[in-house]
Amino acid sequence: MPDPFHRFVERSRGRPVVVGVLNVTPDSFSDGGRHLAPEAALARAREMVAEGADLVEVGGESTAPGSRPVGAAEEWRRIGPVVEALAGELPLVIDTYRAETARRALAAGALAINDVSALRADPAMAETVAAAGGGLVLMYAKDAPLPHVTDRDVRYRDVVAEIADFLGARAALATAAGVAAEAIVLDPGWGAFVAHDQTFTFELLRRFDEFARRIAPFPAMVAVSRKGFLGGERHRRDPLSQLAALHAVERGARFIRTHDPRMMREFLELARRLGRPVPVAA
Repeated sequence: MPDPFHRFVERSRGRPVVVGVLNVTPDSFSDGGRHLAPEAALARAREMVAEGADLVEVGGESTAPGSRPVGAAEEWRRIGPVVEALAGELPLVIDTYRAETARRALAAGALAINDVSALRADPAMAETVAAAGGGLVLMYAKDAPLPHVTDRDVRYRDVVAEIADFLGARAALATAAGVAAEAIVLDPGWGAFVAHDQTFTFELLRRFDEFARRIAPFPAMVAVSRKGFLGGERHRRDPLSQLAALHAVERGARFIRTHDPRMMREFLELARRLGRPVPVAA
């Protein structure tokens, strides 16, 4: 059986934990439809672990611009066969903001939930995760209670301080509900999740060291993979994604969410050989 989630949090103090993204959806902005069939999803999950992913994040609903909620039944119809087939074999994180989906996934053996609404979409989420002894990733998103991206404008006086304070307060809610503090990871959100004006996203990335200090002792996740703010054509964003993630790792990120674990590992290894400040201890 895979280690519990808090073991990965402990491990992240020595080297970044790489989280491979598996979208079991027809409409993901990056790879919608490629892994919708359970057989394709299972093969890709195993492939990502072979490529260097420490964890595999399985999601059944896109929150990209223009996407719509699908409902708990459809979400589980998509991811249920994958979770039930892999949970005893591979370390899984489940991307959902629904407590019922979280309950079923954790009962099947998933290790943690990535709630991109940071507990705002479903008030039962924290208690559900706590009851199962699972881990929890909390992501900032400007839109609530559902995190589906809109063009709603938002401005910040200090984007780093405001997002760090928000996530700290959400983590406090989670621990008050019984989620173990040592099993919580915080993601500041990126691109359209933060603001229509991408100036704020780049400021957040430039000042990532300050963000990581503000949310301590909780570890920070960098989840910029294939996001539109990076520029370039969508199918050519992977190198840009790894470069941006590496920038964040050098400034304190301990978890990396990526669609290309192999390339991320290659960037981390090259950075180590160049003497860059990237922790790589086993």
